[in-house]
Amino acid sequence: MADWNPSLYLQFASERTRPAAELLARISHPDARYIADLGCGPGNSTALLRSAWPQAQIAGVDSSAAMLEKARKALPDCQFQEADISRWTPAHPLDVLYANASLQWVPDHAALMPRLASLLAPGGVLAVQMPDNWQEPSHVLMRQVGQELGLTPRDREPLSGARAYYDMLSSRGCEVDIWRTTYFHPMASHQAIVDWLSATGLRPWLQDLAPARQQAFLQRYLQLLEEHYPRQQNGQILLAFPRLFIVARRLTS
Repeated sequence: MADWNPSLYLQFASERTRPAAELLARISHPDARYIADLGCGPGNSTALLRSAWPQAQIAGVDSSAAMLEKARKALPDCQFQEADISRWTPAHPLDVLYANASLQWVPDHAALMPRLASLLAPGGVLAVQMPDNWQEPSHVLMRQVGQELGLTPRDREPLSGARAYYDMLSSRGCEVDIWRTTYFHPMASHQAIVDWLSATGLRPWLQDLAPARQQAFLQRYLQLLEEHYPRQQNGQILLAFPRLFIVARRLTS
């Protein structure tokens, strides 16, 4: 997969950081010493962790060299590692393991979630936020365009669901809190929706296409967005963006 584009990703930095901050607000561990940010991206979520725990040792983990370069420049007092977050292992059991908008890209959550819980120290917290928009028009229409163009399906897997995640983590000795929030982001145009998703959900569809095929995909996708997302009275477009939140505290050693 072509590397991520930090500048494109950060065009909607405030919208992306808001759920990260709301996830952070639900973590109660004032004495945390060892913290990791899985899928840290350009460091916008890691900066929240650094502000919350200024004395902690914080590691950011991501598979994108470009994202990590941006993060290192922004937060020189944190440690950043290029790694597959599904296989990464910390040097110490973790007091806080934080994963904001990253685990949706990792397959096999039935194996992943128990493994992440095993990396926690007793009393440690796993905090996860994942986009839950697989059934939203923004993503259904990607699959429609891909089918129209004869492309092999390339989007991520749908989330397992709250009940499944509860069982995955409670069976590993965790106290689990799960909730779902739908954000309604005002967008100035349908093209703005394309711009937002070009940094994330559209990447798997576009990465291997020749420029002409990319253009055909995006033109058809934009046309469908215009059909499915009406404008509000003030001309804005509301992009519904559901997100699933999980906070699990490990109670057993």
